Amino acid sequence: MNVLFDEPGPRARRRIRVATVVSVLAGALLVALAVRQFAINGELDWKKWAPYTQWPNWRYLLTALGQTLLAAGLSAGLGGLAGLLLAVARVSRNVVVSGFARAYMETVRVIPAVLLIYVVLFVLPSLGLDLPLLWKLVVPLAVSSSAQFGEIFRAGILSLDRGQGEAAAALGLNNGQAMRLVILPQALRRVVPSLVSQTGGVLKDTSLGFFVSYAELLFSGKVLIGYYQNQLLIQTYLVIGAIYFTANYALSRFARWLERRGNSNRPPLGHYPGHR
Repeated sequence: MNVLFDEPGPRARRRIRVATVVSVLAGALLVALAVRQFAINGELDWKKWAPYTQWPNWRYLLTALGQTLLAAGLSAGLGGLAGLLLAVARVSRNVVVSGFARAYMETVRVIPAVLLIYVVLFVLPSLGLDLPLLWKLVVPLAVSSSAQFGEIFRAGILSLDRGQGEAAAALGLNNGQAMRLVILPQALRRVVPSLVSQTGGVLKDTSLGFFVSYAELLFSGKVLIGYYQNQLLIQTYLVIGAIYFTANYALSRFARWLERRGNSNRPPLGHYPGHR
């Protein structure tokens, strides 16, 4: 069950299929034109791709990929935890707590992540707080993504039937216990694909590490281009793009696996414990 939008009807599904076919054909045409142009300009010559048959270059990029995954993992982990707390606060019955969470989420959602990086780079040091290089990237990305994660968690919570909370209250659970033991476990299973998709977005946002000189994948690619005196510009960016695509595709497959596993472990309707 998708909690972020309504299931399309037969007519909408036909339009989606047509749009998908048209998009695929247009994309294939653009790729073909790009390959032809690369060939005309000599960008497909073997001598320009030979450096990527050498292990030292791949080791350098894979090390950068490790730094990218580290920054993305920390940013998504901290942002996801903050988003979960924000979502719980957002649906709280306490007007002050709910209002604060809403104001935070609405404010952070419209602030570019690069602006938060500038705050960490220039404002915090002036206040006596100079973060380590890794955290100069992780902290702003975590703050930026926390609002998005919060909206995803809130959508999952609101998608549940109100009877879940009422049933928990009938069992003698207070609001906090009902949220922790009944509502959140079900909401988390529903939003797993969206959470993984957002994590993919955080992974791509690590390219902003260029502003803090953090050795993530894109920054390291620019260093490699400089080492070869700008002769491998297109080749390097194509290789880096392929690495990003592979990483995000792996995340997408992982999300589908988690979704299938969650559906297979979910009892059929009428067989929940205590259901009559």
